[in-house]
Amino acid sequence: MDFDDQLRRYFGTDDPAAIAPGALEAGVEKMRVDFGMEKDKGRRFALWTLMYMFGGAPDLDVAFDNEDDRNAARDFMDLMDKAGGA
Repeated sequence: MDFDDQLRRYFGTDDPAAIAPGALEAGVEKMRVDFGMEKDKGRRFALWTLMYMFGGAPDLDVAFDNEDDRNAARDFMDLMDKAGGA
């Protein structure tokens, strides 16, 4: 998954600063639907991280059945917090 491609797919632009509030809400909702239907573990995780960055990620216990996946998501959250990204 390429970050710019995902931005264009869900928000219609590859510039995060150009995402209109309505497009943000609609894009996050579309990501949630795709996340719920996605079977590939790696793609699910990538979608979750994108939703997290845009404030729309489901809780870890809802998103991931596997404790290792929840721990990886926690690590991602910690990295983003340290970077000032979320």
